[in-house]
Amino acid sequence: MDGPASAKSISKVVEIVEKIQTGIAGLDLITYGGIPKGRTTLVAGSAGSAKSVLTAQFIGEGIRKCGETGVLVTFEESPDDIRQNMMGLGLDIAQWEAEGKWVFVDVSRRPDDQAVKTGQFDLSALLARIEHAINKIKASRVGLDSLGAVFSQIEDDRLVRSELFRIGWALKKLRVTSLMTAERIEEYGDISRFGVEEFVTDNVILLRNNLENEKRRRTIEVLKLRGTNHQKGEFPFTVLSGRGIVIIPLSAIELQQRSTDIRTSSGNIELDKMCGGGFFRDSIILISGATGTGKTLAVTEFLEGGAIAGERCLIFAFEESRDQLFRNAAGWGVNFETLEAQGLLKVICEYPESASLEDHLVRMREIIEEYRPGRVAVDSLSALERGASPRSFREFVISLTSYIKHEEITGLFTATTSALLGGSTITEAHVSTITDSIILLRYVEIFGQMRRGLTVLKMRGSMHDKDIREYSIDAAGMHIGRPFRDINGILSGQPQAVPYSENSKLKDAFMDHSADRI
Repeated sequence: MDGPASAKSISKVVEIVEKIQTGIAGLDLITYGGIPKGRTTLVAGSAGSAKSVLTAQFIGEGIRKCGETGVLVTFEESPDDIRQNMMGLGLDIAQWEAEGKWVFVDVSRRPDDQAVKTGQFDLSALLARIEHAINKIKASRVGLDSLGAVFSQIEDDRLVRSELFRIGWALKKLRVTSLMTAERIEEYGDISRFGVEEFVTDNVILLRNNLENEKRRRTIEVLKLRGTNHQKGEFPFTVLSGRGIVIIPLSAIELQQRSTDIRTSSGNIELDKMCGGGFFRDSIILISGATGTGKTLAVTEFLEGGAIAGERCLIFAFEESRDQLFRNAAGWGVNFETLEAQGLLKVICEYPESASLEDHLVRMREIIEEYRPGRVAVDSLSALERGASPRSFREFVISLTSYIKHEEITGLFTATTSALLGGSTITEAHVSTITDSIILLRYVEIFGQMRRGLTVLKMRGSMHDKDIREYSIDAAGMHIGRPFRDINGILSGQPQAVPYSENSKLKDAFMDHSADRI
């Protein structure tokens, strides 16, 4: 077959595979519209990877969003346990049962049951019960959780394969879309325990609950969807109270954010001048510096500047408590309590280790959607970076910054450098390419004294002051002064005085002339 004909045939195959939406946040995005209708999908994962949650939510979302009905065949947990567990995730199974939209086929073992092997293994009775339940409520979605509880009693792998094929064939004849769960021993080992499940099902979805830096991180991967396309690779997800599974695909982010020339004040007149008139309204700004250089002060002035302009301001604080933030702001002449009372400020303080990065991301987006701020500050990214893998942290930052830019919100993030003098951070490496502006705050040791220096390292789409300026902090806030002269190595943390010479005179004259031209 030639190339064009082959491509045409593939196109036809894709077109005839009808899909149904799962209704699970993010899953329909990475499957390009859902899973194939009328087919069986294997959901494989280790303990704690949320296989049962995905299966129950698949049926529940079908009832809630698509007007469909479903049957759940349970081999391990009792229906009572499932009802109770899923209620916390927003699935009112008891109500759906009363309305004739959900039916259990209970094959779970009781504590006093004893396994007795007699004769040839046969699933005819079970299949008859499943068919009866499907016909009873005209179900279109079926979940089987989990196959391992049944086939662990069979020693012959060939029999396991034949019985699995028999179940899949029976469900296909009944024209239902079904999920089967199966256990995995290792996160990146064999796909399933028996090694045959994936070969007798049309589609395979892998759930992982991997341990990274002493923290569990859940991911989902669509391994195959027979006859249709899907996104490749692992995508992080979380399980939230009242919502269930929420998948966070970076691939859903589109580079279609609008851009504006409108400027907004940083809250500091001199910093606005250094930035060419202030920040762009839809920009992301990173302020990086060692502890005590004034990052939180810069955030406070940023929030006050927004409030003065009548903008709603939101701060996510991951290092200091609410009382500390309010006390610090009062020390610089800013009354956070008054701004809160006026509805111009919302303060959210959380301990970074209280939740996973995925949980933090979903919650932050929900708060932003509800409050609708014009400015958002995150103090600090370094606190969130602790204990997170580089990959998960970068995914978090990309997701949050892209969302803020899409909503045309001005975002200000802080990051703490590990070195007291100069230096860079991993955070800067992760964030530098996706931020619009970077402001560096540095300690400068000169003649036995510790002074502070500020420079605008980057400002996308705008001219900016390229000097390293000295600044001081007092009860009135941050005061940015004159540039440092005849000193090299400030940003590297090794400042050295440069002997004044004719070359220095020429350099000063050149810089003054350049400043006049700018």
